[in-house]
Amino acid sequence: MRHIFTNLYIMMLAVAMPSFAEGHPVCGQGANDGSPVEKTVTSSSSSARRTRSGIIVLGSGKNVRAFEPYGGRRDNGEKYANAVNKYKQVLGNGVNVYCMIIPTAVEYYCPDSIRSWTHDEKQAMDGIFSHLSDSVIKVDIYDVLDAHKAEDIYSRTDHHWAPLGAYYAAGCFAGKAGLPFRDLSSYDSVAVRNYVGTMYTFSKDMAVKNAPEDFIYYVPRDVDYKATYIKYRLGRNHRVIGESRPVNDAFFIHYKDGSAGAYCTFMGGDTRTVKVTTSTKNGRRLLIMKDSYGNALPGYLFYSFEEIHIIDFRYFTKSVVDYIRRNNISDLLFANNIFHASLDTTCNAYLRIM
Repeated sequence: MRHIFTNLYIMMLAVAMPSFAEGHPVCGQGANDGSPVEKTVTSSSSSARRTRSGIIVLGSGKNVRAFEPYGGRRDNGEKYANAVNKYKQVLGNGVNVYCMIIPTAVEYYCPDSIRSWTHDEKQAMDGIFSHLSDSVIKVDIYDVLDAHKAEDIYSRTDHHWAPLGAYYAAGCFAGKAGLPFRDLSSYDSVAVRNYVGTMYTFSKDMAVKNAPEDFIYYVPRDVDYKATYIKYRLGRNHRVIGESRPVNDAFFIHYKDGSAGAYCTFMGGDTRTVKVTTSTKNGRRLLIMKDSYGNALPGYLFYSFEEIHIIDFRYFTKSVVDYIRRNNISDLLFANNIFHASLDTTCNAYLRIM
């Protein structure tokens, strides 16, 4: 399948960093850029190299890891915090508002010897949290993920976190929301073998292509759920030009071994609004406002919420506040990775659809 890049994250951050990558694509999209990688920058002390596109590649053999450097700074996120604060101000005490900023792999796996190739994500996250209103509930998952970084919480060959990382983050959020949360013994694990994600597309580094991994996700047992979708039709420049009527479909979509699209296991990707009705009866209705990192969160919250609604801010064209009131949402979670939270365009988009 031919794919197209979107959202040039790092270039848009406009910081004094050399030759950063082009940024994250929409889930299920990548590139078919046949151009070869040109001369790389290497660091022999860490077995690291930086491709012309800016991707950092570590090691060799079956444990190769590739990730994007972060180009933001501590003060990049003030506008994002102000946008979240605005939602809380408008919604008032009737809706709990939470802010989760999701770090990326570079923060946990970049060796100290090449830290100059990236900026500090934790400082940027702390900067956002410092500007949040006291009435916004902070969901700081940094230390939770750090405690589990020896596990497979991030993909080695894709720009997303792994489903296991999202599991730990979802548990942290459920605790902040004061709701029950099931451990992984309540789930069936499912594997997609020989997975190589977007990092080969970004880097064109053959070591990444030759180091496939298992994409392992978790399907809840002993809870009933139904997913209803409004699917968007996209035109040029990935702009929404229409939408479907609500249709019921599977929440988890299993991909064949070797599929590069395995992260789209969750809801089939980004270009849709989703409502999940569960057999949990507690009157709590959650709306997750997210980028593609947020796709992996809802499946761990079916035991916690009666309903879960998922909106990708990049494609929603109506009023979020109207949606919240119409669907009696009790809890609103902003769940975006630090790249998106550092961009003015993200803040502007959230305010535009308020």
